[in-house]
Parts: sequence; structure tokens; C-alpha cells
Amino acid sequence: MAKKEELDEETMALINWCIEVEKFLVAGGATQKEAQDHIEEQVEWFTDQFSDGLTPEEAAKEALA
Repeated sequence: MAKKEELDEETMALINWCIEVEKFLVAGGATQKEAQDHIEEQVEWFTDQFSDGLTPEEAAKEALA
């Protein structure tokens, strides 16, 4: 039985943060698909926002600006 590759805490935190950002993007008028696509296309930008300590809501507002 193969063991699933475990993600480190920081990676899991980033993934969970992006899930929260997605909710704020949808609340701001994007479809779920648009929000997911945007996060995937701009993953480096979002990773920087996460590293800079922005909340998911702040990052979504910046992305929607």
C-alpha cells in the first residue's frame, strides 16, 4: 500500500488560505470556476500575498481591484 505524500504545514496553510480567498472572490462576483482559474493562473502572486501576511479577504480585494 503506497503512502500518500504528506504536505508540509506551510503548504497546507497556503492551500487553506487560497480556499478562503476563493470564497471572497466568489462573494465579490466571480464564479467559482473563474475564482479557481484566477488563483491557479496567478499562484505566484497569491503566494506572495500569503507570505506578506495578507488575510484572504485582503488578497481577494486586491485581486478584484
